Order: sequence, then structure tokens, then C-alpha cells
Amino acid sequence: MSRPLCLRCKRPESHCLCTLIPALSPRTRVVVLQHPSEARHALNTARLAVLGLDGARRLVGEYFQHEQWAEPGYAPRVLFPGEGAEVLVPGCAAATGAPVQLIVPDGTWTHARKLLHINPQLAALPRVMLPPGLATRYRVRHADIPGALSTIEAVTHALNALEAPRNFDELLRPFEALIDGQIAGMGADLYARHHLNRKVPWR
Repeated sequence: MSRPLCLRCKRPESHCLCTLIPALSPRTRVVVLQHPSEARHALNTARLAVLGLDGARRLVGEYFQHEQWAEPGYAPRVLFPGEGAEVLVPGCAAATGAPVQLIVPDGTWTHARKLLHINPQLAALPRVMLPPGLATRYRVRHADIPGALSTIEAVTHALNALEAPRNFDELLRPFEALIDGQIAGMGADLYARHHLNRKVPWR
């Protein structure tokens, strides 16, 4: 018999994270475009990110129409690395004039690239990327490339840069509790064997 889920955070009621989810009001408008395979994953950090940010949205699918993601009055920027992408540093949003709409493809790197490839309107938008050298706290998933961050971490770092000197680290509270709970559930020996002792990078 399945355990009852919290209707908001979709975690088991016994492990509900809602009391840790902040209510932050950024000037930036965040929209997460989530690949369907990621939406089914138990560790869905994009959901937690959207719940903690006023005005944020999460759209699940592969093909997106302009009217689904567009925010009139905002300067759209896709958070995805690539040639010509602007590195997000404190104060970078000042050059846009209008507030930024941060569009975040969510999924594996393969899925995220596919979302941009099959949505040419999104692929044509200006891109922004996080600076190199950031370390993930996502200790229970393995990355397909070195230095990868979870979606909630990426959004937090991006907001910290776009809206400096404001700080959005509070957004990570439910994420850190989620990871701690996963580690506690698997036990120290299993966690060490499958995560601490692996030589491949993790996500």
C-alpha cells in the first residue's frame, strides 16, 4: 500500500518538506521547462524551487509554445551553457533594463539539449550560464558530466547573481533536508559504498 503524499510538495506526508520551503519574491521570473522523465523522478528539485519562488512556474513536456513560457515585460534568458552564453556574475542583470525571465531546461544534459533542439524559439533566445567551479551538494545522484548542479542549486546560484546583493540560499533548505533524509534512509554503509567511494562525478 502506497504512503499518502503531501499534495503540495508530493513527498510522503511523514517526510513533508513544506515547513522548510521559503516564500521568496525575486524580481526575476523563473520558469522551469521540465522533461517528462525528470518529472517522474522522486528527487524532483525543480518542484521545490518553483514552490519557494513567487511567480515561478514549472511546465512539463517536450514541445512548448511561445505563449506557454513567455512573460510580457521581462527579458528572457535561457540558463544553459554554450557558445556565446553570458556568465552570470553579480550585477549582470543591470544591462538588460527590464527584469529577467530565467528559463531553465530541466532534465539530464541529453534531455535539456533536446528540449532546446526541438524548440527553436527557445534555442534562439540569449543564453546565460553559471561560472565554473561551483560544487553541488547533491550527494545521492550521479552526474553525466563533471560539475553538474541540481536544478534548485542552479536556480539559486543564478538568482544570487542576477539580484545581488540579495541572497536566495534559503531556497536550498528543503533540498538539503531531502538529501539528508535520503542518506539516512539508505544507511551509512550503503551511502559510502555507492556514493562516497565512486570515482565518477555525480549530479
